[in-house]
Amino acid sequence: MQNTQQNNNLENIDLLLIDANIATMDPTRDTPYGIIENAALAIKNGEIVWLGEQASLPPFDAFATPTLSIKGQWLTPGLIDCHTHLVFAGSRAQEFEQRLQGVSYEQIAAQGGGIASTVKATRAADREQLFVDAKDRLNTLLKEGVTTVEIKSGYGLDTENEIKLLEVARLLGEHHPIDIKTTFLGAHALPKEYKGRADEYIDLVCNEMLEQVVAGGLADAVDVFCENVGFSYEQTKRVFAAAAKHNLPVKCHAEQLSNQHGAALVAEFNGLSADHIEYLDEQGVEAMAKVGTVAVLLPGAFYFLRETKQPPIELLNQYKVPIAIASDFNPGTSPLCSVQLMMNMACTLFRLTPEQALAGVTSNAAKALGLNDRGVLKVGARADIAHWQISHPSQLSYQFGVNKLSNLWILGKLN
Repeated sequence: MQNTQQNNNLENIDLLLIDANIATMDPTRDTPYGIIENAALAIKNGEIVWLGEQASLPPFDAFATPTLSIKGQWLTPGLIDCHTHLVFAGSRAQEFEQRLQGVSYEQIAAQGGGIASTVKATRAADREQLFVDAKDRLNTLLKEGVTTVEIKSGYGLDTENEIKLLEVARLLGEHHPIDIKTTFLGAHALPKEYKGRADEYIDLVCNEMLEQVVAGGLADAVDVFCENVGFSYEQTKRVFAAAAKHNLPVKCHAEQLSNQHGAALVAEFNGLSADHIEYLDEQGVEAMAKVGTVAVLLPGAFYFLRETKQPPIELLNQYKVPIAIASDFNPGTSPLCSVQLMMNMACTLFRLTPEQALAGVTSNAAKALGLNDRGVLKVGARADIAHWQISHPSQLSYQFGVNKLSNLWILGKLN
C-alpha cells in the first residue's frame, strides 16, 4: 500500500511537521498502528492536507512555510474520552471510606448517599460552580492529550437541572479548547420523588425533558442506564423510540451488573454504542456486529467497584465489534480522570493489546460518538494531533504517571 496520501499543493499551509514517526491509527493501512516512519504531515485551516513519507514531500517554499521538526518522535491522533459524567457537584469520598470500613451500598443509600447525594449537590450548585469544577477536570484531560470529550447529564433528574447540566456542557465547549459532545442521560436513575413510579418518570424523560433538550439543541445523543437497578428493557425502548422521533442517536449503559439485553436493544435502534457490557452475551455481540455498534469498555468502574465479571473480549474480537475505551469519570463509580490510566487498565485487566487500547481512545472512540472526522490521521481529518516523547506507541499503554506529551494541536492550533 502506498504510504503517501496525495494533496500536492503545499502552498500557504499553516504548519508542516517533519522528521516524525506517525501512528495514524488508520485501519486502511497495512501496518500495526497504521505506522508511517520517517514521515511528514501538513496542516491547513484546521485539517490535515498532506501525510506520508517525508521523502515523498512535494516541493514547497522552505522560507515561507512554518515548519517544526518532531525529531524522530511520535505523532498520534488526539485522544478521545467517549464516555464521561464530567459535570456534577459534590464528592463521594466519605462513602468510599465507609465502604472500605464494611458499610454496604444499601446502608449508604438509606443514609441519603449514593447517586442521591450527587443529585442533591448538583441540584444545589449554580452554573458557575459546575462550570469551574468541570473546566478543571477538562484541563486534566487536556494535559494527557485528549482533544474530544463526551459529557453526559444524569445528575439532575428533573427537567430544570438536566437542562442546566447540558447547558453547562455546551458552555464548556464554547470556552475550552477540547471539543465537547453532549449526551442526554435523563434516564440515569430514578429520583427519590418518583419512588415507585418509574413509568411516570420515563414519561417525563420522553416528553417534557426530551422536548426541551431538543428545542435548545443541547444534546448530540441520548443514553439510558438499562439495568435491574436502573431502567427496564421496555422503559429503555420507550426512551430510544422518543429519541428516534427527534433523529437523535442512542447509546446505552448496558449489561454492567446483569444481562438485560440492552446492547441488543441499542443495536436494534442502530445505536452508537453499548457501554460497560461485562454481562454481554453472544447474541448481543452478534447484534452489535451487524450494525456497527461500538463496545465501550470502562475499566475504571470495573476496577473501582472491584468487579470480577469481565467483558467478553474474545467474542467482541471474533465478531469484529469495534472496541472503545473511556474513563467513565464520575463521583461514585469511577472518580478517575485519566484516559491514559484507562489504556493501561484495559491492557492489564481486560488483556487488550496496546494497539487495541490506542484504537480504543482514537479511531473507535470517534465511532462511538458517531464522528468520522477525527480519531485517525489522514488527509481531510481534523488536525487533532498529539506529539509524544516516546520510542513506540505501545509506551502509551505500558507506562502511567509520567506524561510524555510534548505538543497538542486541536484543529491545527497549538494548546
